[in-house]
Amino acid sequence: MIKVKSPNQLNIFDPWDFLTPKRRQMLDAGWPGLFREHILPSIPVNEVGKHFNAKFGRPTKELYSMLGALILQQTFDLTDEETIQQYAFNIQWHYSLNISEESDDAKYISLKTVWNNRNIVAQNNLEDDIFKAGTDKLAQVFNVNIDKQRIDSVHIKSNMRRLGRIGIFSESIHKFLVNLKRSNQDQLDTIDKKVVDKYLSKNDLGCFSRVKPSESRKTLTEVSKDLFDIVQQFKASPEVVAMYSYKLLERVLKEHCNLTDDKDNPVELKKPKEIASDSLQNPSDPDATYSGHKGQGYQVQIQETFCDNEEKKEEALNLITHVEVEPAHNSDANALIPAIESTEKQNLRPKELMADSLYGSDDNCERAKGHGVELIAPTMGSVEEGKLSLADFQFSEKGEVVACPQGNTPVKVKKRKRVSIGFASHDCLNCPHLSVCPVKKGKKYYYLRFTDKEMRIAKRRIYEQSDEFKDRYRWRAGVEATMSEYDRRTGVKHLRVRGLKAVRFCATLKALGVNIFRAAVVRAAKMMPIEGLCEA
Repeated sequence: MIKVKSPNQLNIFDPWDFLTPKRRQMLDAGWPGLFREHILPSIPVNEVGKHFNAKFGRPTKELYSMLGALILQQTFDLTDEETIQQYAFNIQWHYSLNISEESDDAKYISLKTVWNNRNIVAQNNLEDDIFKAGTDKLAQVFNVNIDKQRIDSVHIKSNMRRLGRIGIFSESIHKFLVNLKRSNQDQLDTIDKKVVDKYLSKNDLGCFSRVKPSESRKTLTEVSKDLFDIVQQFKASPEVVAMYSYKLLERVLKEHCNLTDDKDNPVELKKPKEIASDSLQNPSDPDATYSGHKGQGYQVQIQETFCDNEEKKEEALNLITHVEVEPAHNSDANALIPAIESTEKQNLRPKELMADSLYGSDDNCERAKGHGVELIAPTMGSVEEGKLSLADFQFSEKGEVVACPQGNTPVKVKKRKRVSIGFASHDCLNCPHLSVCPVKKGKKYYYLRFTDKEMRIAKRRIYEQSDEFKDRYRWRAGVEATMSEYDRRTGVKHLRVRGLKAVRFCATLKALGVNIFRAAVVRAAKMMPIEGLCEA
């Protein structure tokens, strides 16, 4: 049965009249009042209610307060036990979640209730709906200016141990043997007893963490051979092949080894450089991948609004408008357009979007322009030192080449798939910069050839040297402060969970938590100031 109490329901008597005026004002002006008035009513409880039976079963906990508690848990980075304590005794939580009754049914939740509701939200990606509903509401209430936004990514880690190659092999075998022992003891008995003794016990498995560097190659060869033998032994058993832990063994074997025709040595280890960045990092978290720049884990794409007017900066609310969790190996270049499309669906699409050079490919610029967004980002790469490039030529207001770096005007222009600009041979032969100039000798002229893409990149490089670009682009750096706040307030960089769905759930609701904290500060500043009120 589904239990829902609308936050907009009016009371005949005020259930909070026992609070003194100053304490009540502190609640109203702080995050509890903001949450109660704007966030709680926006929670899409109907989407969660679909996963309960309306006629049968024990009544659910009141869904608005229960889902609100999940948001607050991630906002304040609490364990499940701490969440239960806050839900039971913290008056700020009671006020923000609209819990006015003094009964166990209203103010007590069990661990299982927390787990079940979190699992429903995470498994069905409902955290995106919760984030978007809350963010949309704040954007409307605070009249947020969405025209200018910036985007960047931050690396985060799930609750998994960092493993080397030996650890990945040994932990994968251990996981398989444990599962096989639970599901099919007879199949386990067919495995060589020495292998079982080596990997099944956690105490024996610990020896692999104490391998000397001089013996690591030999040990790695041994564990790869053991893993190969197990995979070969059960590949004809449909019951075992269907096990998830067996599929992990196959994945490790494919990612780390090459199979040979040599019967004495059927497995050949790949070199570390040959292993893909999306390979398994830890059997306990198969969704985590590797970034050569930041290491194992995941990354979160964050897009936020900002105000570049110093006079209005303190009064304006900067909101995170987009959050997306990805495996760590994903390139930032592929995240830009999905972010624009996401904000477009929410009616929060910017007119200008600041980003670093990884997002600023020519393709991204053109596709962003198709969505009505001007992407402001430096071009990737650099011109070889000591050489001239297309950006060193002189252009007209229409974007046409009108002169070379020496001031010589072209004598011939041909436009096909590529544009060919011809310069007089005598001008180029007498030019002191001919050896470093991009022009090439033709039959009659020296030609400068370039594509439309190369022309667009050249124009961008020229614009990047202007004071206007530097003044506009300096606001992108502010997103680094957001990443710091994101971690400092919510602990997003070191999560207590594993797996992409669980990590996405936590990171998304923590981003909503940052929006709540920011909105609470703006709200408090507009109301009667009380000492310490602006502290979230």
